[in-house]
Amino acid sequence: MPQVIDITDDDIPYAEQLLLPAGKTFDPERVDFIRNFNTIDLQAVPGSGKTTALLAKLVILERKLPFADGSGILVLSHTNAAIDEIKEKIQKHCPRLFSYPNFIGTIQSFVDEFLAIPIYNLVFKRKLNWIDKDRYEEELVRLFNIIAWKKDYDEPTKLFYKRHIKRAEKDANKDKNLTKQLVTKYIEKEVRGLYYDFITDEIKNRDNDVLLKTQTNKRYIGLKTIIVEVLKKGIISYDYAYHFGECYLLKIPQIKELLQKRFPFVFVDEMQDMDTHQYNLLEKIFYDDGNSISKIQRIGDRNQAIYHSSNSVKTNEVWQLRTNPDSVLNLAGSQRLSKPIADVVKRFALYNDNNFDIVGKNECDIKPHILVFENSTITNVIPYFAKVVKEYKANGRLTSKKEFKDIKVVCWNTEWKDDNTSRNDASKLRLEDYHKDFKKEKGKPKQDYDNLKSYLLYYEKKQTLEPLRKNILNAFLKILRLENINTADDRPYTKKKLIDFIHEKDIQKYDELNLNLYNWSIGIIQEKANGVWDGIKAYVPTLLKLFEKTISASSNFVNTDNAEIPAEDAEIIVPTNHYKEDGLEIEITSVHAVKGQTHCATLYLESYFQKDGNGANTKSYESQRLKDQFLGTQIQSTVGDRVKQSAKMAYVGFSRPTDLLCIAIHKDRFDKYLQSINREEWEIINIP
Repeated sequence: MPQVIDITDDDIPYAEQLLLPAGKTFDPERVDFIRNFNTIDLQAVPGSGKTTALLAKLVILERKLPFADGSGILVLSHTNAAIDEIKEKIQKHCPRLFSYPNFIGTIQSFVDEFLAIPIYNLVFKRKLNWIDKDRYEEELVRLFNIIAWKKDYDEPTKLFYKRHIKRAEKDANKDKNLTKQLVTKYIEKEVRGLYYDFITDEIKNRDNDVLLKTQTNKRYIGLKTIIVEVLKKGIISYDYAYHFGECYLLKIPQIKELLQKRFPFVFVDEMQDMDTHQYNLLEKIFYDDGNSISKIQRIGDRNQAIYHSSNSVKTNEVWQLRTNPDSVLNLAGSQRLSKPIADVVKRFALYNDNNFDIVGKNECDIKPHILVFENSTITNVIPYFAKVVKEYKANGRLTSKKEFKDIKVVCWNTEWKDDNTSRNDASKLRLEDYHKDFKKEKGKPKQDYDNLKSYLLYYEKKQTLEPLRKNILNAFLKILRLENINTADDRPYTKKKLIDFIHEKDIQKYDELNLNLYNWSIGIIQEKANGVWDGIKAYVPTLLKLFEKTISASSNFVNTDNAEIPAEDAEIIVPTNHYKEDGLEIEITSVHAVKGQTHCATLYLESYFQKDGNGANTKSYESQRLKDQFLGTQIQSTVGDRVKQSAKMAYVGFSRPTDLLCIAIHKDRFDKYLQSINREEWEIINIP
């Protein structure tokens, strides 16, 4: 019998005491959600406190654990950051919730642990070593290059050449050398995304296009052979994990029933960020066409469905709300937004049925500002925003208690990369045009690089030498993979297996390696990376000799010098993504980077995105595509994809601040599109 949750009279106050400021309580909207343990969707507006309401539900569930039938609770989100936030806020209060049989993690970690790893072990009768996109693709490309022109497999490269040559010729503008480079690049990109569909017996690419399906076809045989060989090495990509999950459910349907029994309550936060394959898998397991014994609650804001990185914005809506009206709850009250900001933001919401509203509950009466600039005053926009902030702080009109660090400048599109033509075109604006020193900050260092030198430059900055030691060993593992050096059971080496091998082979070489790792790590800390690089290059033949090999396929990887490592004693000029003035510090970043954040004040800079139409009808900026929303009209979900993308970015960016929202718009576009804007609702300022 399904577990029944009884919320007692003291459960809600208990959660309020743990999660809310002293004297604050949950309003009726949130209490309704906290008490609800049916299958529902929670559509929540920005700043509604949806995650806090979910945490309240979880701390109350902690009081009901363990369940008599031995079942548990499943909590999923899209990113590690979201899971870390949950852990940080309630783990100390919920020791049972964070232990077996419960599971709190990302959708990827859930699929890996409960689906991909078990079916892999079942099919291949061996341990799965890596679920890693880069490693899978690297090994696949290496094996493809071996069979690329083999007549036994009917020269598979020709298949991909036909698929990409026309595009390469067009992009190269008939430059033969460039055409050759581009077609090679396009072929490798498609090869990296190849996979063998175990369900349909087809060879597909990353876009799910069927490339080959005739099993007697020589190219089919060749590509399937190399894909399966990569898998046998214990390597799959993140996306392949979902395919393995689908295979598991098809091969052993009872798994779905077992997972439902294990997790009678499933909570999925930030549902709008799920991709199609993630969405479908969760629905198949835990909704099961309405037949599931699990109660699944999907929580998020469909209007904030943008990706977490790059400039991408989703236009196809993956998350479809339940059709039963009783299965959809709304949180319309925004604790973050003031009424003047909420009234503007809601017009940019694409999904706005009869139940939709944003009620700004933050008590602040500052109207949203439009800062109108010209080409000659664009670099004054951020300093002027700082001036406005300081004035409002001085006269006490900013009600937020947030510190200066919560004042930010955001922009959809940031850099032009290597496109100097666009960079020098005054009609195309990105964040770097407003703030010349802007440089996109690098994310967390990845584990795999194209050359040895990069391993010495890009590492996780910590107070210990361990990240450096780890990076150097990862570089050695890549050299072994390039040289096709595997363990006795034909598996790629791990760091532990490599260290163990050297220890058993030659204890003197083992001691030498450990001393080298220490000295190399110290050298990098001392900014002597070029000398360390030379030392490691000299050591590589010694390493390979232990395997009775010499340097060959890894030569380019070891010797390529295209990582920007500063010379010793050179003055390093670090670009700043902050504006500082009189004690005020303002971070300058992308809209994607601030998704989910709350600011005291936010400046949104309009930026160039694609080109629709020609001449006077050209539309490339938010103020052009969304002029009707600025003028007071609610957007409709039937608009075109470019307008949808612009609306979502504006919705996310405009909904960050509690008190002050400023939007920078060029005078030419303001005069053409927004002259009739309601000045009772907007404060219009021309940048001097």
